[in-house]
Amino acid sequence: MGADEAGKGPVIGSMFVAGVVIDEDRLFDLAAMGVKDSKLLTPARRELLAARIEKITLDKYVLEVKPEVIDELRQLMTMNEIMVRSFSKVVEKLSADRAILDAADVNPVRFARRVKEGSGTGMEVIAEHRADRNYPVVAAASILAKVNRDRSVREIEAAIGEEIGSGYPSDPATIRFLESWVKEHGDLPPFARQSWKTAERIKAGLKSRV
Repeated sequence: MGADEAGKGPVIGSMFVAGVVIDEDRLFDLAAMGVKDSKLLTPARRELLAARIEKITLDKYVLEVKPEVIDELRQLMTMNEIMVRSFSKVVEKLSADRAILDAADVNPVRFARRVKEGSGTGMEVIAEHRADRNYPVVAAASILAKVNRDRSVREIEAAIGEEIGSGYPSDPATIRFLESWVKEHGDLPPFARQSWKTAERIKAGLKSRV
């Protein structure tokens, strides 16, 4: 089993954590398909590979953590703890001989231990930095997570009839969208993470102009 996330850092939209279970004999198939870290692939290539990955998985599970849930949880725990909780939910849903996680903590050994404890799994759990580049099964999970994240962003844009950019604080298009929305509506959109410093700064900027 491999697991990875997409959307931990954006100020807009959900985070997705995906887990996939693939027979060891099919790992070569992933490499032959060109499966690799989702960040190294174009959106169109990710969509194509996601469909192929789903055909050879024994099992999969994709968890969506909505922005309002992230905001609520951040009142009770750190983002690292949210990551442990989210990965634990995915691992709990799946079964394999071994689970390899892309570590969402500076200490990968601690992350693996906490996810194993949180999920109650009997699997061996390993976490590594850059696991999405070193293990095809984790790369496959990263693709499913990113495809679901990309689709959710497009759904937001279709619903409001505007482009929102990538949703990340580093994206000028996203910042322009949020500033425009706050100026027009007097508050952040419901699909923004209200607890993010970027969101708080934009709201504070509106108040200072009033």
